[in-house]
Amino acid sequence: MSAAPAVDALRLLVVDDEPTQREMLQLLLERAGFKVTLAVDGKDALNVLERQSFHLVLSDQRMPGIDGLELLVKARELRPDQPFVLMTAYGSVESAVAAMKRGAADYLTKPFTKDELMLVLERVLRQRRLQAEVEELRNQLSDRSRMSGLIGVSAPMRAVFERIERVASTDASVLVTGESGTGKELVARRLHHSSRRAQGPLVVLNCAALSETLLESNLFGHVKGAFTDAREDRPGAFVQADGGTLFLDEVGEMSPSCQAKLLRVLEYGEVTPVGGSQPRRVSVRLVAATNRDLAREVEEQRFRLDLYYRLRGIEILVPPLRERSDDIPVLAEFFLRRAAESKEKAVSGFAPEVLDLFCRAPWPGNVRELRHTVEAMVTMSNGETLTVDDIPVSMRRSLEASAPPHQSSLPGGDDHADSAERAEIVKVLQRTCYPATGRWNIARAARELGMSRKTLEYKIKKVYALPAP
Repeated sequence: MSAAPAVDALRLLVVDDEPTQREMLQLLLERAGFKVTLAVDGKDALNVLERQSFHLVLSDQRMPGIDGLELLVKARELRPDQPFVLMTAYGSVESAVAAMKRGAADYLTKPFTKDELMLVLERVLRQRRLQAEVEELRNQLSDRSRMSGLIGVSAPMRAVFERIERVASTDASVLVTGESGTGKELVARRLHHSSRRAQGPLVVLNCAALSETLLESNLFGHVKGAFTDAREDRPGAFVQADGGTLFLDEVGEMSPSCQAKLLRVLEYGEVTPVGGSQPRRVSVRLVAATNRDLAREVEEQRFRLDLYYRLRGIEILVPPLRERSDDIPVLAEFFLRRAAESKEKAVSGFAPEVLDLFCRAPWPGNVRELRHTVEAMVTMSNGETLTVDDIPVSMRRSLEASAPPHQSSLPGGDDHADSAERAEIVKVLQRTCYPATGRWNIARAARELGMSRKTLEYKIKKVYALPAP
C-alpha cells in the first residue's frame, strides 16, 4: 500500500511495554505512511529522544518504571515543543486533565479504532505544522521587523517574495499592482529594506489623500511665497527620500499636471520646488502602487503613456486574498496574537468553524478586512477560543452574504446544501470506508475530495448532517 501524502516521511516514536500492542501500532502506522521507531518503556524512550527528534510521540500511560505522565514531563524538558499523545486502558477525566496540564497534545483511551487513532494524529500534526509556520513567520518578522508583516506561505506569495528578492538590488522603478487591502505598501517596504538603499530613508506619500496643489507641494516641495499658505521653504518627498526610496501609493489618482512633473524628475533625476527656479539633483528609487488598471487609464487618456512605461519597467502583482487561501489560517493566527497582546486578552485560537468560514469567504477587502475582523473578534471575546458568536453582527452579515449561495457559512443559518456536492461526498465516503467495519476513512476521503479533514468533518456534521454508519 502506498504511503499517504499527508503523512509521508513523518517520524513517530511509539512507546509501549506490551510487545503485541507495540508491533500492532508499528504495522498500522507504517502502512499509513509514517516512519516508526519503537521504545519498550519510558527509560528507553528518553534514550531515543536524546539522540533523535520526532514529529510526534505516542506513548502508553501505564508502564513500569517511568510511566507515561513522567515520560511526558521529562521528554518536554529535553524537547519543549515535542507533541505528545498518551494512550491508556485506564481512561478517566482526571487522567486526561492531568495529561493535558503536563503538556499532552491529545489523549486516547484503549481500545481505540484505527480511524480514531488517525483522527487524533492528524489533528495534532496539523496543529504542529501550523505552529511551525507561525513560528517561521514570527522569526521572519523578528529578523526583518522593519518589513512590517508581509506574510504568506502560499505559492502565489512565494512567487511575490522571489520577485522582490530578484529586483531589490536594482535601482529600477517598480510598479506594485493589486486590489485594495492586499498589502502593496508592505511590498514597497520589503523592497526598500532588502535593497542597498536600506540605510536610507523610506518616504510614503498617498496621492489620493491630497488635492492637486497639496500633492505637488508635498511631492516636489515649495519655496516661501509660492502660494497663500507657503510661509517658508519646504522640501518635498523627493528631497526627503534622497539616498533612499519614495513610495507613491495610488499613483493612478495623479492629475495630468502632476504626472508631467513626475515624469521630468524620473527622466532627469532633478526636482524643482513649486514656485522655485533652481533644480536639485536627487538619487531616489521610486516604487509606485495602484489598484487601477493603468493600461486602461492610458487608453482612456487619463494617464500618460510615457509615464506608464517609466513606472512599469518592473511590475509586481500582489494577489487578492481569495487566491491565496492557504495563507488565511496563518494570517488570522498572526493577527490574533498581535491583537490579543495589544488588548491584553487571553485569547489563544479559533474554533474550527471560524477558520472554515474564513477560508471560504471571498474577502473583498483582502488582508485588511481579515485583520479588522480578527481584531474586532478579539475585542468582543470573553473566552480563550474565538467562535462565530464573537464576530460583530455587521461583519457577520457581510460574511454570510458573501458566502457561496448553496450553503450557509454560519451555524444557525439557512443551509441550502448543494445536492451535487452532498452526493459526491457520500459517494467518496462509501468508496473509501474501511471494508471490515464500514466506518468512514475521513482522512482518505478528504484527500480525494481536495479539502482539509476539518472542512470535510464540518460539512458532514454541520452542513449536510450525514448520519454516521
